[in-house]
Amino acid sequence: MAEPQLSVRSARARALVHRFARRENRSITDVVERALEAYEVREAGREPASSFYGRLSAQSGTDLDLEVVVRESRRTHWGIYL
Repeated sequence: MAEPQLSVRSARARALVHRFARRENRSITDVVERALEAYEVREAGREPASSFYGRLSAQSGTDLDLEVVVRESRRTHWGIYL
């Protein structure tokens, strides 16, 4: 049975995919699939880190410096008692 085909009528898209495929030494199909997967993750997937941390800071209202917390909680360990 024949493989399904994707038809793109843009000369620019065709030129780009051929250039990427040659440069990365991959098949055209692989380049198109990877590009579409990256687009899906970027557009419909995760929230950007900057907006996530901004939203988290606005919700919690506190900002902790973890190094200060660790430094203040640090205690000297004198070893085992023999």
